[in-house]
Amino acid sequence: MISVLIADDQEMVRVGFRMILEKQPDITVVADVPDGISAVTAARELKPDVALLDIRMPGLDGLEVTKKLSPTTKVVVVTTFDLDEYVHTALENGASGFLTKDAGPALLVEAVRAAAQGNALISPQVTVRMLEHFARPAERPDLGLLTAREQDVVREVARGLSNQEIASELFLSLSTVKTHLASVQTKLNVRNRVGIASWAWRAGLVNS
Repeated sequence: MISVLIADDQEMVRVGFRMILEKQPDITVVADVPDGISAVTAARELKPDVALLDIRMPGLDGLEVTKKLSPTTKVVVVTTFDLDEYVHTALENGASGFLTKDAGPALLVEAVRAAAQGNALISPQVTVRMLEHFARPAERPDLGLLTAREQDVVREVARGLSNQEIASELFLSLSTVKTHLASVQTKLNVRNRVGIASWAWRAGLVNS
């Protein structure tokens, strides 16, 4: 069972997140709090596996809370503000995910599970915009590392598609997509789909 702490200054958001997560058989919400100081206190007392943190909160903001909790508690930052500097600061402070509040219930659940497993997940729209901005075309990795089909899958990851969307787009089964991604992670020596997307942008796959 994955234990989760929710910290957000809006009660409606906290209630909504709790309802979404507690519908999952493998997730339990151990507390929800309205500010950063309470988040740190609750996390140290309850030791949740994952903390969902808003950025703009009273007391301490989510970025500072992330720094205090990581790496003992995995952190997923959930916010309406997807500015690039927030993304980078959150990840530098040890966050295991970054979602905008309009990402949807499925992605929220996926981010919690990914964080609990030691992986990272960033909202597709944030990933695409961030990587497009910071990609360096001159730093071109070797495309020969991947098969043609693996390149197809990687291209869709970099576009921000979920596994299910990739399966539909490429007429593959979901299990086949997962198999390709596992192979790609091994070949590229990256930990998660964020690393895969970064490699794709640097390789020029997205525009090919």
